[in-house]
Amino acid sequence: MNYSCYNLNFVFGMLLAIITGSCNPVSEIGLRQKININYGWQYLEHNARTVDEALTHSAWQEVDLPHTWNAKDATDLTPGYRRDGSWYRKKIKISNVSVDEVYQLHFEGVNITSKVYVNGKNVGEHIGGYIGFNVDISNAINEGKNEILVYVNNGYNPEVIPSQKSDFFIYGGITRDVWLKKLPAQHIKDIKITTPEVTNSNAELNAKISIAKPIESNISIQALLSDSDNNVVKTEIFDVVDNTAVINFNSITNPNLWDTKNPYLYRLTIKLMENDKVIDQVKENVGFRWFEFKDYGAFYLNGKRLKLRGTHRHEEHAGVGSAMSNSQHRADIELIKEMGANFIRLAHYPQDPEIYKACDELGILVWDELPWCRGGLGNDTWEKNTKNMLKEMIYQNYNHPSIIIWSLGNEIYWLPDFEGGDNINQLKEYLSELNDFAHKLDPTRKTAIRKFYEGSDIVDVFSPSIWSGWYSGSYKSYQKAVDTYKKEYKHFLHTEYGGSSHVGRHTENPITGEGKIQADGWEEAIVQSDVPNIAKVGDWSENYIVDLFDWHLRISENDTAFVGNAQWAFKDFGTPLRPENPIPYMNQKGLVDRNNNPKDAFYVFKSYWNDTSPFAYIESHTWDERQGPKGLKRSVSVYSNCPEVELFLNEKSVGVKKRNINEFPAAGLNWDVDFKNGKNTLLALGKTKTGDIVKDELNVNYRFVKNGKAKSLTLEYNQLENGKYLVTATALDNNGLRALDFEERVYFQCLSGGETQKAMGTPTGSEVIEMANGRASIEVYKTSKNIPLKIMVLSQDFKGTYLTIK
Repeated sequence: MNYSCYNLNFVFGMLLAIITGSCNPVSEIGLRQKININYGWQYLEHNARTVDEALTHSAWQEVDLPHTWNAKDATDLTPGYRRDGSWYRKKIKISNVSVDEVYQLHFEGVNITSKVYVNGKNVGEHIGGYIGFNVDISNAINEGKNEILVYVNNGYNPEVIPSQKSDFFIYGGITRDVWLKKLPAQHIKDIKITTPEVTNSNAELNAKISIAKPIESNISIQALLSDSDNNVVKTEIFDVVDNTAVINFNSITNPNLWDTKNPYLYRLTIKLMENDKVIDQVKENVGFRWFEFKDYGAFYLNGKRLKLRGTHRHEEHAGVGSAMSNSQHRADIELIKEMGANFIRLAHYPQDPEIYKACDELGILVWDELPWCRGGLGNDTWEKNTKNMLKEMIYQNYNHPSIIIWSLGNEIYWLPDFEGGDNINQLKEYLSELNDFAHKLDPTRKTAIRKFYEGSDIVDVFSPSIWSGWYSGSYKSYQKAVDTYKKEYKHFLHTEYGGSSHVGRHTENPITGEGKIQADGWEEAIVQSDVPNIAKVGDWSENYIVDLFDWHLRISENDTAFVGNAQWAFKDFGTPLRPENPIPYMNQKGLVDRNNNPKDAFYVFKSYWNDTSPFAYIESHTWDERQGPKGLKRSVSVYSNCPEVELFLNEKSVGVKKRNINEFPAAGLNWDVDFKNGKNTLLALGKTKTGDIVKDELNVNYRFVKNGKAKSLTLEYNQLENGKYLVTATALDNNGLRALDFEERVYFQCLSGGETQKAMGTPTGSEVIEMANGRASIEVYKTSKNIPLKIMVLSQDFKGTYLTIK
């Protein structure tokens, strides 16, 4: 391999990092240097046991970071996914190496255990994924050429959380950014910021600064607090005693407060001074805010009641798995903010640093979570590893004003990995230990846990299990569940509710479970096989999920004493536990698909929560073909945050309606319309408070004849802007009508001339998928200019149908 594009020169005498080529971005140029080294790595998919064994292999592949070896095999059609060891390596060139400097590698996340070697020397190890770590390489590097090797293993290991019984993939690889750092020998090691007093008129800031290397000269700290316009608000010089300085700014008058509408950030600059000369410098953002969970009451931020409007996020995306770029991370949070959310539970593990940064900047409160997900209590090694991961999570994320909760786990008693691991008394004892430890590390934030009822009085905030309308009962039981738990739990915050939906699947009469399930239930059982519920008997239509969320939001938004809730989950995500789903191995409870395309349910939330960007959305843009007898009126809902909406059918108004969140469905923006046979045009005009108009338009093909039983499949295609082809399979009856009730699995295959966009876990990126209203699609692309594309689709009911694209 030619490494010239990736060689890295440090010219420390000039305090300048020069990258050969433009591959590696540099940040914090100045007294300390931090250089991204994501590019130009090699990867060996072999569990070699030693460095020498790994280097003898010839099967190294070129990769860039972040990287996971499970990007495709996690969501392909083969059961299981690779859980084993692999190697990464990179050659770098370092010039002007100085014994007076400290050199470190910083890994933002390696899943799930790792060993790091530099020039064949073991320089560090780390246990636990999802959390960053530093490795000091000062004693291992050479002047000139150096080689980094990293051994990574995501194999089954019951001594490291999360449990392999969790309902998500445990991706393997160097799944986040890697940095090479150069620091002065005497440098700022850690900054721990607190705001012990915050009011509308005054704020206090404390910071504890830890200095590396014993103090041998005249060392001091200069601290500067600047506002968002870079105006210095406070500055002072503080002494360093026992390698520690304590910063105190106690009279910051009329501070700009950080909140979800105006996430105002100050900047704290810490300068390490030696005889009045700056030898190191670090900057941290600061947000002044205070919050409170009222006993058996609501949540308050900065003294004002705030309804927590939340969702959840798993760290993955179509095509890359958990190896997401920073821009992809940021895009997730921006889309969550566009929906109007002000709260997110990071499930079920700490996430990429870009997520916390985005939440700080965009104004989203955070429930950060220790990866203790299922598996019960482990052995002594497990306990040590788990406690250390809690410590690392809190230390690394301590200074983010968006974080209000440290969660200690989720469903922790489920399916123990060790014998006796579900012993309630022992679980409570260890949970108490973690709770006390978390409060010792950070007395300013709350602790929480979900669905361990026996531990509800140990933590500060508790979430029981309420899955009304999905895993138990009817969605109309939600009010009763909320009323019950508001009285029972001192600080009750409901996380996880919702259900799955298959994009494009619609019905005039969604299955609600009436007459088939016990309506008053809401608890999620560990074993679902004996519990009648909508998850099993429902149709997984977008219509049903829209109604479920609409009902939940109507309840929560009207309850002034309710803290709030968090929907599960924002984006569809992969799981090894659900091969039978319409998209195999995908948890389809997302408001957007795995490629961030909004489903109908996204607009339901946006209509309730977003009060800054007026819009109207006709349900549904994936429901463009409907049927029914002539003269039978059909329901049309419009989801909008406008005070009133007027709906037109074929250029004729069918009425103006006022939005009222006490009404269901669609806050009263619902009409019964009389479609004509053939093409119909719906137009919704939303009128804002200032008289501005927003609109949405939808064409619906309506027929008075009901389709018969599906008898064949047909294929057609159109070329997309990205150059690929969207191949669509349609189920037809004997009369050539689309069979809107056909929902069976179909199987796509590219026979020659190209490839399918498979293993994406999206509605157009799976070779095996259930039809939605008699239709399914997949993206394909050419691999040869001379060989035509030939695609096949088949199902268990029909012989193969073929399509050729020349």
